[in-house]
Amino acid sequence: MSELSVAKGSCLCGAVSLSTTSMNPHVAACHCNMCRKWGGGALMAVECSSDVSFSGEENIGLYQSSEWAERGFCKQCGSHLFYRYKQNNQYYIPAGIFDNESDLVLEHQVFIDEKPEYYSFANETKNMTGKEIFAQFGSQSEWFS
Repeated sequence: MSELSVAKGSCLCGAVSLSTTSMNPHVAACHCNMCRKWGGGALMAVECSSDVSFSGEENIGLYQSSEWAERGFCKQCGSHLFYRYKQNNQYYIPAGIFDNESDLVLEHQVFIDEKPEYYSFANETKNMTGKEIFAQFGSQSEWFS
């Protein structure tokens, strides 16, 4: 996606829509226990910095999943809308929300040490354990926790 392109998407029922001009096309799969509990499997999301605009904001519910992050969802249909790091307003948006996913590539997996054995991805990716994530980025980088 070019830097000037606008990526658009919406929740399942259409009550909330979003757009961004800063979608990173590299998908990250987070296998942490919290993400799997939230969505029933790995959270597959793209980084969108703080440049995300929403319409239908009255339909967005928030869950404070940690001291540093919150998760947004549609209050009407329950769709997962974002994981947001509160300190810098950094958004990670589930890849499936976007209308055009053709430019996206699964690039890395985090908390690979928490991934259950009943699934795996065929793509070759960079894999990091939770310990490696914390060592590289510190506690603030609990990307999807």
